Amino acid sequence: MPTHGVDAMRWLSFTNIMDPTQPPIETHPWPPFVPPNAKVLIMGTFPPKPLRWSMDFYYPNRTNDFWYMMGLIFFDDRHALYDKETRTFRLDDIKRLLTEQGIALHDTCRRIRRLRDNASDKYLEIVEPVPLRELLAAMPLCHTVATTGEKAAGIVADITHTPVPRMGEMVRSDDGLQIWRMPSTSRAFPMALEKKAEYYKRLFR
Repeated sequence: MPTHGVDAMRWLSFTNIMDPTQPPIETHPWPPFVPPNAKVLIMGTFPPKPLRWSMDFYYPNRTNDFWYMMGLIFFDDRHALYDKETRTFRLDDIKRLLTEQGIALHDTCRRIRRLRDNASDKYLEIVEPVPLRELLAAMPLCHTVATTGEKAAGIVADITHTPVPRMGEMVRSDDGLQIWRMPSTSRAFPMALEKKAEYYKRLFR
């Protein structure tokens, strides 16, 4: 059962009731977070299951490095956006930071199936990718997309008809969109937090 006040009917879309042998189709739980001055769009693949959430927002898993990395980059403190007492992230501070820095967030998949009962990108079946061009049309100042990990990078490459960049590098689409491939912020990706932060600092610079 989903926790943190999340409506289970909003999270799961059981459109394959007629075939109970198939994993259920899950629909992305959140709208894009788009500040008025968004200049860069950071895209993961898809959120973990709600039982792993510590907040109702992007990168909600306490074991994901994303918000620790952002704290390190912008506040020189990996725990700046984490409340140790409540064991959750400081959502108001996170949204304030994203708005001040012009950073938008969304994921590359709108609907997926989990082929195994875990959060691994490797076992996600993409049912429907996000309409990236439609999303970017709502962000007139944004000409940069950054993907957090290999699978998200491949999805954006397919949508934009571009090669997948090497990690930490950028390619341009025919219409000038800059597409960066960044390290995954999952703890399963074997790279120190400080090293991940160096890659993302380069993107934000």
